[in-house]
Amino acid sequence: MKGQLLLADGTAAAASAEAIDSALAGSQAFWLDLTGVDDETVGILADRFKIHPLALADVRRFSQRPKLEAYEGFVQLVMYGAAPGGDGTLEVHAFCAEKYLVTVHAGDSGVFDALRSRAAALPQHGETSAVLLLYEVVSTLVDSFFPVLDRFDDDIDKMEDDILKSPTDEQLGKLFDMKRTLVGLRKIITPERDVFAGVAAGASDLPGMTEDAARYFRDVYDHLIRLSDLVDSYRDLLTGAVDTHLSVVSNRLNVVMKQLAVIATIFLPLSFLTGFFGQNFSFLTDNITGTGVFLGAGIGLEILAVVGLVILFKRRGWLER
Repeated sequence: MKGQLLLADGTAAAASAEAIDSALAGSQAFWLDLTGVDDETVGILADRFKIHPLALADVRRFSQRPKLEAYEGFVQLVMYGAAPGGDGTLEVHAFCAEKYLVTVHAGDSGVFDALRSRAAALPQHGETSAVLLLYEVVSTLVDSFFPVLDRFDDDIDKMEDDILKSPTDEQLGKLFDMKRTLVGLRKIITPERDVFAGVAAGASDLPGMTEDAARYFRDVYDHLIRLSDLVDSYRDLLTGAVDTHLSVVSNRLNVVMKQLAVIATIFLPLSFLTGFFGQNFSFLTDNITGTGVFLGAGIGLEILAVVGLVILFKRRGWLER
């Protein structure tokens, strides 16, 4: 078992069976943060905290859907946040009662190091309780998505500029990767928003919830609404960027086809003239002779045809970029 135990007075200790028994026997609220899931961790949750077998089954199998489940004496909350660096997500299972908060996550995170430091300072403001510790955890996880979406905004703007300059297949692949990432974020943020909609409306009650604590959770719900709106907005922007890429490629293809059509049209009368005067009729071979005829009929007509077509194309705007 790897983790840390934080008491309401700000005292921190390494997670151990003895420290947990002492905290449970005391009168202070505490936060037990556990990293990773093993048999010892599951045994502690089952024996010391009397966690329901269904909740323990969720802990053993991560990749759960964000949810809030009420059990006798505690609630189970499954939440997600952005992993450090914005690469992937961090899943956290929280068990909250009036006296304790237990969080379990698979893998250590710098986010929780900073969170534990901030939670240790709460007693200085007289704000320590299990439900407010839960708010700190939830708020940190929710707010971790904002920097990720800010980078999305910058990446989309840069991608659109690059597409207008020179569209490539690599850009299209990156756009689809970003779109898949947004779909994954939407699958997380939307259920979390629905969970805290119930908390904000009072439909889902948390142990130890007070009117003052409810204000904090309504703020979390507000942040989740903003995140949900951002995800939908960026998804629309990515769809527009994909359409822009396809439109630019299509327009460039049309320009190429127009240029080829102009070249083919110029050579069409030339092919007719050379074909006509290349016929082996006696009239042509016996009567159309001499240098002047060659220059006038042979070269002059071809030059006149090309010049005439170029003038026609310019008047109709077919030679413009």
